[in-house]
Amino acid sequence: MAKLKYNHVDFKAMGSPCTIQFYADSHKKARNTSRMVMDDVYRLEKFYSRYRTDSFLSEINRVAAIGGCITVDDETAGLLDYAATCYQQSDGLFDITSGILRKIWDFKSHQLPTEEAIIRIKEKVGWHQLKWARPVLSFDVPGMEIDFGGVVKEYAVDRAAALCLQAGVQHGIVNLGGDIKIVGPHPDGSPWRIAIRHPRRPDSVLETLLLQAGALASSGDYERCITLNGIRYGHVLNPKTGWPVRYLAAVSVVGELCVVAGSASTIGMLKESQGPAWLSDLGLPHLWVDVTGNVGGSLLKPES
Repeated sequence: MAKLKYNHVDFKAMGSPCTIQFYADSHKKARNTSRMVMDDVYRLEKFYSRYRTDSFLSEINRVAAIGGCITVDDETAGLLDYAATCYQQSDGLFDITSGILRKIWDFKSHQLPTEEAIIRIKEKVGWHQLKWARPVLSFDVPGMEIDFGGVVKEYAVDRAAALCLQAGVQHGIVNLGGDIKIVGPHPDGSPWRIAIRHPRRPDSVLETLLLQAGALASSGDYERCITLNGIRYGHVLNPKTGWPVRYLAAVSVVGELCVVAGSASTIGMLKESQGPAWLSDLGLPHLWVDVTGNVGGSLLKPES
């Protein structure tokens, strides 16, 4: 049996630094596996990017702008089904129509939107305002948008791990901008070490996880934010209020699938003060940090 060789491939996609680490028994298998994974990630980015006018997401949103309807493919239908489930299970907090709020929240301007602007734009937010009857998506309120930003990167991670296994790779890890899925442990059975950084101290590690399987996703207010009059406003926006969440600074969740871990971490953030209890009831391994620096969750190792 050929000796397994370690491979490390870095690339950029979906606005994030990405890495695939895996073991393969030949250069050819390593090259083909990394190319197959990257091609699929780039395919999803091209199809669902809100930054590209030629993406299918932009086509959907052009239809949404005039209050029309559109027939979608099976893959998009699967994402919409999942978004509908998340909306229901989060009591309307996980809402793929809320991306439009970014139009009034410009984190580079160092200005808060007016209350009037928030009230106006909230009229265009709400999954319940559109109709989803697979495979047809209909918009009764003109000017709405959908955004798969909270789902598609995590979905891409799960697909990447599945493609590795399909290619015969059984030991590896996929990391797309901090959304992670284990393909399998190191060949000797040892786990992958994954550091979770502190949301307020970028150089500080909050916890180190040892994972042989499963996925990890995190959500936090540290990616884009503004601070005004001593108050920090992050980019995780509550679709019901139009304002940033103010209770939790970061949430990390471990699950079997990255897409589940990702939506759970986002919902935990959106639940505000009820987030820790909601995460605990959910039963998935998790870690949270609130804005005052308190840390909790089942992944927190007791201090020795």
